[in-house]
Amino acid sequence: MSELPAKYDADGLRDRIFTIRGEKVILDADLATIYGVQTKVLNQAVKRHADKFPADFMFRLAKYCPTQIR
Repeated sequence: MSELPAKYDADGLRDRIFTIRGEKVILDADLATIYGVQTKVLNQAVKRHADKFPADFMFRLAKYCPTQIR
Protein backbone atom coordinates (compact mmCIF):
# COMPACT_ATOMS: atom_id res chain seq x y z
CA MET A 1 0.00 0.00 0.00
CA SER A 2 1.45 3.37 -0.96
CA GLU A 3 1.02 6.53 0.99
CA LEU A 4 -0.60 9.60 -0.52
CA PRO A 5 1.96 12.12 -1.77
CA ALA A 6 2.51 14.99 0.63
CA LYS A 7 1.52 18.44 -0.55
CA TYR A 8 4.10 21.16 -0.05
CA ASP A 9 4.16 24.82 -0.86
CA ALA A 10 7.35 26.51 -2.05
CA ASP A 11 8.38 27.40 1.51
CA GLY A 12 7.81 23.83 2.67
CA LEU A 13 10.13 22.55 -0.06
CA ARG A 14 12.77 25.18 0.70
CA ASP A 15 12.83 23.95 4.30
CA ARG A 16 13.78 20.48 3.05
CA ILE A 17 16.72 21.63 0.91
CA PHE A 18 20.11 21.48 2.62
CA THR A 19 23.60 22.38 1.48
CA ILE A 20 25.98 19.45 1.86
CA ARG A 21 29.50 19.50 0.41
CA GLY A 22 28.55 22.67 -1.42
CA GLU A 23 25.62 20.99 -3.19
CA LYS A 24 21.93 21.68 -2.63
CA VAL A 25 20.27 18.39 -1.71
CA ILE A 26 17.00 16.91 -0.51
CA LEU A 27 17.38 13.92 1.78
CA ASP A 28 15.99 10.63 0.48
CA ALA A 29 13.48 10.42 3.34
CA ASP A 30 12.08 13.85 2.46
CA LEU A 31 11.94 13.03 -1.26
CA ALA A 32 10.15 9.77 -0.50
CA THR A 33 7.61 11.65 1.60
CA ILE A 34 7.02 14.11 -1.24
CA TYR A 35 6.37 11.22 -3.64
CA GLY A 36 4.32 9.28 -1.10
CA VAL A 37 6.52 6.19 -0.96
CA GLN A 38 8.76 4.58 1.63
CA THR A 39 12.41 5.65 1.62
CA LYS A 40 13.45 2.05 0.93
CA VAL A 41 11.20 1.93 -2.17
CA LEU A 42 12.61 5.23 -3.50
CA ASN A 43 16.20 4.03 -3.07
CA GLN A 44 15.42 0.69 -4.74
CA ALA A 45 13.84 2.48 -7.72
CA VAL A 46 16.85 4.77 -8.10
CA LYS A 47 19.23 1.81 -7.90
CA ARG A 48 17.16 -0.22 -10.36
CA HIS A 49 16.98 2.65 -12.87
CA ALA A 50 20.38 4.25 -12.29
CA ASP A 51 20.90 4.74 -16.02
CA LYS A 52 17.97 7.19 -16.10
CA PHE A 53 19.51 9.59 -13.57
CA PRO A 54 22.47 11.94 -14.01
CA ALA A 55 25.73 10.77 -12.43
CA ASP A 56 25.53 13.47 -9.76
CA PHE A 57 21.89 12.77 -8.84
CA MET A 58 22.73 10.99 -5.61
CA PHE A 59 25.60 10.51 -3.19
CA ARG A 60 25.88 8.74 0.13
CA LEU A 61 27.22 10.23 3.31
CA ALA A 62 29.49 8.07 5.42
CA LYS A 63 27.87 7.15 8.71
CA TYR A 64 30.48 8.98 10.75
CA CYS A 65 31.50 11.59 8.19
CA PRO A 66 31.39 15.06 9.71
CA THR A 67 29.57 17.36 7.28
CA GLN A 68 28.16 20.82 7.36
CA ILE A 69 24.45 20.97 6.74
CA ARG A 70 22.92 24.42 6.36
